[in-house]
Amino acid sequence: MRDLTKRLTQMITDTDKYTYRVTWSDEDSEFVGLCAEYPMLSWLAASPEKALQGIRSIVKDCVEDMIKNREDVPRPIAIRQYSGKFMVRIPPEVHRHLATEAAESGVSLNRIASAKLAR
Repeated sequence: MRDLTKRLTQMITDTDKYTYRVTWSDEDSEFVGLCAEYPMLSWLAASPEKALQGIRSIVKDCVEDMIKNREDVPRPIAIRQYSGKFMVRIPPEVHRHLATEAAESGVSLNRIASAKLAR
């Protein structure tokens, strides 16, 4: 039980590291609070501050429930380790165009693709 309490405390603290966003919802005529790690959760409120407060609260509740049910809790995006590599499938004609552009610029295909993704 003590181990579960310790894990629960740590995971609740980690919820502060999640990726939160507040935006306006024209459809609802209110601000909506969102969490990237929990895309199924949202919170509507009259002010951005209340929307952020609401989404943070339900994320904490959700994490507590997941831990108690021994479910995997998502790690915050901000503290995950990334390799810097991922595969993207593109149509052959786009691949050819990028390869030509890279050759004409005297750089690697990887550099051209990376520069375009960074925009």
